[in-house]
Order: sequence, then structure tokens, then C-alpha cells
Amino acid sequence: MDRTDGSLPRADMRHVTDRLSRMACSSEAHGQMHLDNRSTRSEFPIVVRTLTWQSCETTNGLAMLQAPFRRSVLAILLGMTVALSAGALVPNKATAQDAKSILRATFDNWRADSSHTTISMTIIRASGTRNLTMKSWTQGEKKALVRFTAPARAAGNATLQVGNSTHVFNPKLNQVIKLPASALSQSWMGSDFSYDDLARSDKVIDDYTHTLKGMVNVTGGRAHVIESVPKRGVPVVWGKQVLTIRTDGVLMEVEYYDQVGKRVRVMTTDRVGSIGGRPYPVVMTMRTDAKPGQVTRITTESAEFDIPIPAYLFTKSNLQNPRD
Repeated sequence: MDRTDGSLPRADMRHVTDRLSRMACSSEAHGQMHLDNRSTRSEFPIVVRTLTWQSCETTNGLAMLQAPFRRSVLAILLGMTVALSAGALVPNKATAQDAKSILRATFDNWRADSSHTTISMTIIRASGTRNLTMKSWTQGEKKALVRFTAPARAAGNATLQVGNSTHVFNPKLNQVIKLPASALSQSWMGSDFSYDDLARSDKVIDDYTHTLKGMVNVTGGRAHVIESVPKRGVPVVWGKQVLTIRTDGVLMEVEYYDQVGKRVRVMTTDRVGSIGGRPYPVVMTMRTDAKPGQVTRITTESAEFDIPIPAYLFTKSNLQNPRD
């Protein structure tokens, strides 16, 4: 019989709804849920449709979600949303470890197992410009010696770091002096670099907690941004450091913040080159925010890596009476 209201005959309607009901529910699937743990946010609509057809009851021949099941679906989706949000905002142990590994690889690239470099330093002030030359040696993570070779009035000044001890030698006084930890962040030879800076100290790796903040574009490619905050109880100068490290291990920038979160200075890599078969920060500049126009620039003129270095080099005796 033809119908003018557009609806199906009762028998045909029953046939359709019975088929839908059988498709939607079965005795085996009734009340069950299946979630693919690989689902992402873009797959949520698919997951919802799957759940809808796998847990239902029929009312007047139509498939319907059970009320308890609707609550379960809502709870699951809310839980997944919270978990995803938390994962995006709170760094986990793996992320922290990755950040620390990146820092470790960066300092390994900078210092290697051992190194011998010749460096020129230019100090720019309103009163004029000074140029100095120095040589440095490093071995492992805890030994470093830096000695100025020019000009004549600066030649012989040297700094030795072994473990947590730092000693300086002043040829005018002809005396070796042990520096307190509080002095390691002070200006070295009137520059914007500190004792720790020029010794390429890696204390930031173990004394700070690290968080990957994202990726940025830099000259030569992409770079990780790592925020480092000091561990509780560790005596450090900086309240925070933000390091930008290129994906090939080159340190591109370090921002230094005080204990109240104000940036104090910034070190940037101005030129990257190949030294000793590795990408290397050849020219680096330190700027102090409170003194615009005042900068110190260091240039690595030559470098050797993974070379044998005699043990006597890192002694106080050699610091005062060099045999290098």
C-alpha cells in the first residue's frame, strides 16, 4: 500500500529495526568495550562510534546506549583528556633524562675526552678594546687548565679546575690562590666571562634539573630549548639557565637568570665551523643585560681533541711553574 506521509509500513519498519538491532547488539558483544590504546585525539569519534555499537539495549526495536555504559564512556573520555593534557604540560622522567642526555652530548662535543685549544678573547668597553690570547687543556669532565699567553702584562695568569676545587695563579704575586665557590661566577680578567665559563665547566649537568621546552629554528638547522633550574640545596649562582642546543650538539645560546627570574646575561654562538672533524662553536659572545654595548667575544683559533695529556699538567705545581 502506498503511503503519502513518507513513512514505511509497520512490517517494513519492524524488519529494518530488527536488522539494526542485530547489527548493533549481540549476546557476545552486549555490555563489552574495546579500546585501541593507539588511539589519538583524531580517532576519538571512531572510538565513540565503536563503543556505541558494542554496548546497547533495544527500546521499541531501536539500539540505545545503556545509562551505566554512557557514564563509563564519559569517564573514560574525560580520563583520557586529562591524561593527554597532563602529558603535554608536566615533563616525565624520560623527558628529563632526554634533556640531560642532550646536555651531556653537547659538553662531550665541546670538550671531548680531552682537548687542547688556542683561543683569542676580545673585551669591548666604552673605554676601549682589549685583546688577549690563551691556551686551554681539558681532560674528562673534571679537569681544566687555562693559561693566558698574551699580551705580556696578562701572560702567565692561569686557572686550574680539578673536581670542585679551583685555583688561580697570578705571576705578579707569584702565588697560587684557592677560590671559594662564590667567586667562580666573578669576572675573569675584566671580561664578561667567569672562571666557570672559560673552563667550560659542565656543572650545570648535575647541579640542575632539566626540562625540554620545545624546538626552535636557528642558523644551520633546528635546536632544542632546555630549561635548567638548580636542584634544592645545591649552592649555585644562577636561579635558572635556558640553553639552546642545535640537533648536532652545538651550543647556540645560554641565558642566565638570577634567583628572582630576571635575565642577567646571555651567551650566543656567532659562528659555527668544523674543527677536529666536528661542528664547533668557533665564535661565542657574552653580553651583560645591564651594560648594553659591553661585550666579550672569544674565538677558537685551533683545537685538538682526544689527545694524550700528561697527568702533571693538572697540578698546582705546574700551575705556578708551567712545563707545558
